[in-house]
Amino acid sequence: MTTPTIFCAIDTPDLDRAKTLAAQIGPVTGGIKLGLEFFCTHGPDGVRRVMDEAPDTALFLDLKFHDIPNTVAAALRTVAKTRPAFVNVHAAGGAEMMRAGREALMDEAVRLNITPPRLLAVTILTSFDAPTLSAVGQGDDVAAQVIRLATLTQESGLDGVVCSAHEIAPLRNRLGPAFTLMVPGIRPAGTESGDQKRIMTPDEALAAGASHLVIGRPITGAADPAAATQMIVESLS
Repeated sequence: MTTPTIFCAIDTPDLDRAKTLAAQIGPVTGGIKLGLEFFCTHGPDGVRRVMDEAPDTALFLDLKFHDIPNTVAAALRTVAKTRPAFVNVHAAGGAEMMRAGREALMDEAVRLNITPPRLLAVTILTSFDAPTLSAVGQGDDVAAQVIRLATLTQESGLDGVVCSAHEIAPLRNRLGPAFTLMVPGIRPAGTESGDQKRIMTPDEALAAGASHLVIGRPITGAADPAAATQMIVESLS
């Protein structure tokens, strides 16, 4: 399966809605993202039911695990059974946690005879800006904290990070061309920013060096999600 450029964020607890969107969007983008709200509502079985509607579509399972190493490792073993292309943890969980998670995914992939999911780490949430970061005691330099956590992620053996579009260029310069940069907060020109504070258009993000883009409401909130998706895909061709 070719790894897609765009993962559409299907952020809903409604199983039927998620299945419908996956069937409409999956064949166009080749990638969908399911997150914590959906997973807490429907669990691994719900993930499988959605993916059955788009069998050739890559899955980014966006659960952002953050706990002690053994707990994160056990959780990643469980979700590996849904065969995601990507799954993620919080880099703030530390090197030991990230390494334990990566080893668990590799071991489980061997046991299941599947391609190992690629493990990413979240640096700073795209809903954070300098005042938000300062309020939780991490200073007020978002870019510096992102670089610090992304460097730790690479040193821990993970495949890449989830980051804001505005950190793409410094991360590429620091961490090289092979490191995966999964970029949410993407808004096509003319759409609302919603709750994302550090955003960029799809073509700007790819030009800056993004590996993959996460786009949600501009697609899922459209009257015709498949047509909206096709327009975005064509704008990048």
